[in-house]
Amino acid sequence: MKRLAALLCAVLLLAAVGCATEKTEEGLEKLVLNEVVHSVFYAPQYVAMELGFFEEEGIDLQVDVGNGADKSMTAVISGNADVALCGTEAAVYIHAEGREDVPVVFAQLTQRAGNFLVGRQEEPDFEWKDLIGQTIIGGREGGMPEMVLEYILKENGIDPEKDLTIITNLDLSATAGAFVAGTGAYTTEFEPGATTLEEGGNGYVVASLGVDSGYVPYTVYVTTESILEEKGDLMQGFTNAIYKGQKWVEEHTPQEVAEVIHPQFAETSVETLTKIIERYQEQDTWKTDPVFTEEALRLIEDILRAGGEYEGELAYDAIANTELAEKAMNP
Repeated sequence: MKRLAALLCAVLLLAAVGCATEKTEEGLEKLVLNEVVHSVFYAPQYVAMELGFFEEEGIDLQVDVGNGADKSMTAVISGNADVALCGTEAAVYIHAEGREDVPVVFAQLTQRAGNFLVGRQEEPDFEWKDLIGQTIIGGREGGMPEMVLEYILKENGIDPEKDLTIITNLDLSATAGAFVAGTGAYTTEFEPGATTLEEGGNGYVVASLGVDSGYVPYTVYVTTESILEEKGDLMQGFTNAIYKGQKWVEEHTPQEVAEVIHPQFAETSVETLTKIIERYQEQDTWKTDPVFTEEALRLIEDILRAGGEYEGELAYDAIANTELAEKAMNP
């Protein structure tokens, strides 16, 4: 069993009791979201937060950062969060272990990979074969960033294990710093990390993993069957807010989105955020509705099998619940 699957297996020993429902003085119900990383990649969620869409649904949203899909999923399974924003693979792995209170994917946020390949010099004619013999800072083994990277490499005739060296033992929050310190010839970075490296003269975006991998159900919202049963109305409100955020981003300019989410990224200028959001919009990064389809599940399973992380095939209705997303779209 691969490392991530083994780590997730450990959470099967924990009791999934769910977070206790609490109310604020304003009558809002507390809901805890654990996001895999804090990134402009999740702009529709931050729009929903900054424009009060969660409060409109009676939700007092608390957001924690897991810095890893395994950690975000563990937070839900252990009862320290109600929802995880993470890669679909985290839910698939736990299903494969036969857990009774299984994870449920109830909404999808992104439909392309959100990270970029950053090199140490400008390469306007970059080709993936240029990575042969190089050292790259990748993602954690078994996680979506790493598997999508390996998927692209294989699609370009490159053996990830023999033709280059990929560093997979760094936390997502540490990769840019390691690159600046001299580690690797390339690094894979989410935003605002990639653009920050460019603006600091420490690197150049040479390729988009989102463009070169094609449409992938990269980031989804996951809970458990027990939490969904216990807090169904709250989870519906959460999904409604996410859908409002998706539609708002679809209907507004990059600068307008940047101005709204700027409080979430106060260390990054509105101008830089605008550039990042424009880049994401141009490559059709965000879904315009929250429905997680069976086609999306099958694609994820293909990527997991190609990466040697998974061998099975899940029944779609065993892992997906589209009722909340469909009701959000058609109240």
